[in-house]
Amino acid sequence: MCSCLNVTVSKSAGAVSTSIEPSSPVITSSAPADFESVKASLESAGLKPELAEVTMRAETPVVLTGDDAERMQKLLDVLEDLDDVQAVHHNAEIE
Repeated sequence: MCSCLNVTVSKSAGAVSTSIEPSSPVITSSAPADFESVKASLESAGLKPELAEVTMRAETPVVLTGDDAERMQKLLDVLEDLDDVQAVHHNAEIE
């Protein structure tokens, strides 16, 4: 399928943005209220999502390097290993 179709279909269904990068999955974002209509529009156009979910996403990324990146990665690892934690959301871009 052409990714152009994905953009056209998702935008007409209420998607806010669509990210297309080589060798990466196509990511379509919408307001939570528009999720079902965007998903249905993509599926009716023959585009089956590998993953479709409403999730938290940071709007302002923070780039971390060196010691800060190591400490953040350790914190994320500890949090993700906890049985009571279902998902960890953050805005760090670890380099």
